[in-house]
Amino acid sequence: MTRHLVRRAADTAEPPYDAHGHRRRTLVGEDDGSVHTGFGLCELRPGGGVSAHVHSYEESFHILDGAVILDVPDGSYLLEEGDYGILPTGVPHAWRGTGDTPARWADMLAPVPRARYGHDTQAVRDLPEHNPARIDVRDPRTRCFGHFEPAQMDPGKQSQELLAVSASMRTALLVYSGITVKMMVDSDLGAVASTMFMVQYAPDGVAGTHDHPFEETYYFLEGEADATFDGERYRLGPGDCAWAGAGCVHGFANAGTGPLRWLETQAPQPPPRHSYRFTRDWEYLREALES
Repeated sequence: MTRHLVRRAADTAEPPYDAHGHRRRTLVGEDDGSVHTGFGLCELRPGGGVSAHVHSYEESFHILDGAVILDVPDGSYLLEEGDYGILPTGVPHAWRGTGDTPARWADMLAPVPRARYGHDTQAVRDLPEHNPARIDVRDPRTRCFGHFEPAQMDPGKQSQELLAVSASMRTALLVYSGITVKMMVDSDLGAVASTMFMVQYAPDGVAGTHDHPFEETYYFLEGEADATFDGERYRLGPGDCAWAGAGCVHGFANAGTGPLRWLETQAPQPPPRHSYRFTRDWEYLREALES
């Protein structure tokens, strides 16, 4: 049986902070029937921290508000709003709160963390706390991080003088049917189990009903969407989250007059062919065979 999930911002309670000023709100996880997706919102107070640890899954993230320091074996990085990155399976890392306000970020854990085992996350020896460096997206040594700005979704602003990174497939946009897609975390950045990207719909943007051989999560940031999941209709807006399991037939349309934007993840990574199965195409075949 295919499944889907909708969690509205107004209906989702915030968990308490732990003793170190950190909290994580699970939006999609094992209890929801997910196999590949652990998606949530993290928050860390200034001066708080998450001690060094490793996971048996890969972790990608996108900073939504504030600033946070990430310690990894090759250094310490000051991450700010718009930054994103990937922490491969087994890489030690720690988080440190900084600034005057809490940092907030979305994270994607793939495959889904399992409550029945005690080894998916394990504490490790403390990492050195270096003077944190900002992410330099032009530096070829920046292998696992990137930066997103909403202006990057404008197809008319893709010339080299408007881009920090050298123009290439890494900076390319996928544009179709009033929809713009900007890849963030993918195999090029080092991910192997999932992807993370930004999606924006123009006022006339529409994606016809379709499904995939993988799971998708959508965290809405701007505008309102009319969405369908297995025939059920929803109006979704900023702070709402939806998840479509493999085989769940879904579609979207912009319900407003301005841009509609969301953060999306996929897990596992899409196959090289037949990653989409559009209802329209298979209905056409059925009608052709019946005529």
